[in-house]
Amino acid sequence: MGRDQHETRAWVRMPSERRLDLLDPTPFDWEDSDLALGLARTYRWGGHSAWPLPLSVAQHSLTVMHLRAAASTAVGLALPPLAALRELLHDAEEGLLGFDCVSPLKPFLGEGFKALTVRLERAVFLRYGLQHWTPKEHAAHKMADRLAAASEAVHVVGWSAKEVLHTLKIAVPPLNDDPLQAIYGGAAWEPWPPAIASARFLAELERLKALSA
Repeated sequence: MGRDQHETRAWVRMPSERRLDLLDPTPFDWEDSDLALGLARTYRWGGHSAWPLPLSVAQHSLTVMHLRAAASTAVGLALPPLAALRELLHDAEEGLLGFDCVSPLKPFLGEGFKALTVRLERAVFLRYGLQHWTPKEHAAHKMADRLAAASEAVHVVGWSAKEVLHTLKIAVPPLNDDPLQAIYGGAAWEPWPPAIASARFLAELERLKALSA
C-alpha cells in the first residue's frame, strides 16, 4: 500500500534483525524464533494474574492445541499435523504485534486495527502453509479456545466459575486438570517464564512443521 514519505514508520525490528512492516507484512519478515519469543512475551488477560507471572499467549496456544487434539482423539480421530499447527498459530499475529487486546477494549480500536490483524494473520497462514478454517473446523477450534479461556480465568486470573459464566459470558465449564502439566510437569496452571514458554512453543512449532512437510 502506498504511504507518504512523511508518515511515521510502521515497521518493527525483530530479535533476528528482520524487519516486519505492520501495514504491509510478508511471510518472510520474521524467524520462527522471533514469533516464539514474541508470543512468550505477550500476555493474556491484560497481564493480570494471581501467580507471580502473567500467562503468555505462547502457553495459551499450546493449551488450545492440546485441547483440540484431545477432543479429536475422543471421537476416534487423530488431529492432522497441519490442523494442529493451525491451532498452535491461531494467535500468532499477537506475538508479531506484542499485544493481546482484552475483549472489552476491542470495540474501541476500530476497523484499522482489525484490518492490521487480518493482514498479519494472512501472512502467517501463507508462511506456514495453513488453510483457512471451514465452519466446522472453526467451531471445534473455538470450543477448545473457550475451554482454555474459562480454565485460565479461574486458575490463572482468579475469576469464579460463576463470573466466568455471567460476566465473561463463557458457557463452557472450566477444567480442573491442566493439559500441559502431564507433558511438561510443574504446578497446574502456573504461568511459565518467557524463556521457557518460548522454548516450548518453538520446539512444538518445529515438530509440527517437520510432520507437515
